[in-house]
Amino acid sequence: MRAAWYSHNGEAKDVIEVGEMPTPEPGPGEVRVRLHTSGVNPSDVKSRRARPLSDARIVPHSDGAGVIDAVGTGVAAARVGERVWIWNGQWARPLGTASEWMVLPSAQAVHLPGNTDFAAGACLGIPALTAIQAVHLAGDLKDKTVLVTGASSAVGHYITQLVSLAGGRVMGTVGSATKAEHAKAAGMQEAIFYKTEPVAERVKAMTGGQGASVIIDMDFASTAQLVAAGALAPHGTVVCYGSNAPEVPVNFRALLFGSITLKFFLVYDLTPADRAFGLARLNDLLQAGQLQHSIGPRFTLAQLVQAHETVEAGQALGNVVVDLI
Repeated sequence: MRAAWYSHNGEAKDVIEVGEMPTPEPGPGEVRVRLHTSGVNPSDVKSRRARPLSDARIVPHSDGAGVIDAVGTGVAAARVGERVWIWNGQWARPLGTASEWMVLPSAQAVHLPGNTDFAAGACLGIPALTAIQAVHLAGDLKDKTVLVTGASSAVGHYITQLVSLAGGRVMGTVGSATKAEHAKAAGMQEAIFYKTEPVAERVKAMTGGQGASVIIDMDFASTAQLVAAGALAPHGTVVCYGSNAPEVPVNFRALLFGSITLKFFLVYDLTPADRAFGLARLNDLLQAGQLQHSIGPRFTLAQLVQAHETVEAGQALGNVVVDLI
């Protein structure tokens, strides 16, 4: 089969190779998926650049979608021919979705409804499940003001929709007018241009000085400063799924006297209960056709270097997708 891999860390153009690998066979409890698409996420490019290798070859990417074409013992034969999407495809394992076929535990290949195409299926494992968990941890959002950092990002686009579905008001940080329009189409009501506007002051101005009830955050390094500056209301909650800095100083007095709640999570490492909730919630939303999927630039497997470089540049709107068929 055709696949892409890297054998050491580095820049995409220096380490990514595309060639032939043996087509895998499913073991007990596993399914084999003929992949149609592979999703490229920021975590994939960060792993390629810096995460220590666990194997001689790493086939990247955790997200993808395709059709089951073989099953191992213990898996119902009826699953052959089923359209599926993948979660945690390359988490704690060397062989991800940047290949024509992959095998993985049956539970990690989830039914893809007929109203959802394979490109959208490559956006679900990280972006959509991250958004669902973030909004789940935020609690009841009806009539609450929520600041979504990076509202036009792949995850932020889903979060904005989910907060709106929950009856919340979305204020979002964005980097350009084009990104603001993209986020507004998903339900964002007010845009804050973080490159040119004082974010905390804008939040306070739009909330009568109170601050947002919830901040759903892609970069705790910057959001910690916003909390200290009063962007979050007393007894408010920060739900965080990322940071651009590994060590982040916090203003303890602001957290303590504001009775602030901090919630962190890693989408790859959800509890079984949270994973089950996320999968069920996502399935319901897909079946009902209630989610917009934003597909950005698309590439072939032979163009994987360009796909990674596009994600690293951070300017593309929508999920970067690699087409495998």
